[in-house]
Amino acid sequence: MTAVFLEKLTWPEAEKCFQSDAIFVIPLGAALKEHGRHLPLNNDKLIAIRLTEEIGKRLDITVLPVVETSYYPAFAEYPGSISFDFETSCAIVRETCAGLAAFGCRKIYVLNTGFSTMKVLARVQECLKTEHPQLQFSYTDFKNALEAASRGLCRQEGGGHADEVETSMMLVLAPEIVALENAEPDYRGDKSGPLTRCAEKADEPDSKLVYSPTGAWGDPTLATREKGEAIVNALLDWIEKDLRSF
Repeated sequence: MTAVFLEKLTWPEAEKCFQSDAIFVIPLGAALKEHGRHLPLNNDKLIAIRLTEEIGKRLDITVLPVVETSYYPAFAEYPGSISFDFETSCAIVRETCAGLAAFGCRKIYVLNTGFSTMKVLARVQECLKTEHPQLQFSYTDFKNALEAASRGLCRQEGGGHADEVETSMMLVLAPEIVALENAEPDYRGDKSGPLTRCAEKADEPDSKLVYSPTGAWGDPTLATREKGEAIVNALLDWIEKDLRSF
């Protein structure tokens, strides 16, 4: 099994991919999204790249370049974090898929590494059913996949961002980028909503903001490589099964 990276091919070589029954995989992971004080802005991009590379060792897939910017409104307050609006985020994926379909592609899978992006991908899926009914389109339900992969492994009270789970994964996928000495617990209950560095904003009446001075949400200090290996392997199994269902 091996992955073919479309951007590295000449157009005659690319044409052969479209003549096969290949699954085209679009990795989706932010290159500019805060991940606390211990992980870099490109954390999700690295996850998308590394997971796609590993899946490419298990299945024959044709891989597109990473979609690096999408819909991440919950982190927009933290310097360096970039989020497109919902419609722009949908258009990027939808028009990429339409371009592939024009050359004969029939199966597209977005290897998604975000939670908010699932809303985008659900909308894209609905649009493509009408615009390109011959095209099969699916994506990683990353929230459910990650919850299943980490079940029973973690000790944190709660979390979901740059936390024990995600930091453990990065200790396996890209240990060189983890500054664990800068990690801090940052969790104040299960309130959901955009994160803010300003406690006063979060305390305002009817505020939907969640106070997070670090930008993390959970306890990354509990992360270990051993947990990360178990989570990553389970996550890869989940994605492989999802792809094989095509």
